[in-house]
Amino acid sequence: QLQLVESGGGLVQPGGSLRLSCAVSGPSLDYYAIGWIRQAPGKEREGVSCISSSGGNAVYADSVKGRFTISRDNAKNTVYLQMNNLKPEDTAVYYCAARFGNGASPAQRMCAEPLGDYWGQGTQVTVSS
Repeated sequence: QLQLVESGGGLVQPGGSLRLSCAVSGPSLDYYAIGWIRQAPGKEREGVSCISSSGGNAVYADSVKGRFTISRDNAKNTVYLQMNNLKPEDTAVYYCAARFGNGASPAQRMCAEPLGDYWGQGTQVTVSS
């Protein structure tokens, strides 16, 4: 079984930055697309960014494009989300999710639905003055 543990959330002022990490235990990351999905009160669940198993393809929600960057280090069993120029509307619980499969399509589907096969417990991100 795959275990995902998020870290790096917290309180930040508008315009600030945070870096989220997702540490993965279990089977090799080489076979899994990994993504970040967020949930805020009163809003629909949103696929923020998802990256393919090889790291060669990534997708971003329109709301974060140009501000967030996803990356992965399979050797370290870790996936990152660098969040810059944060806005109050970015406030949410951010979940790390995984979906089995290679190529670009698993990441694309995971962020579009948005739905993973495996989930972490989430980390709170609050953007406020």
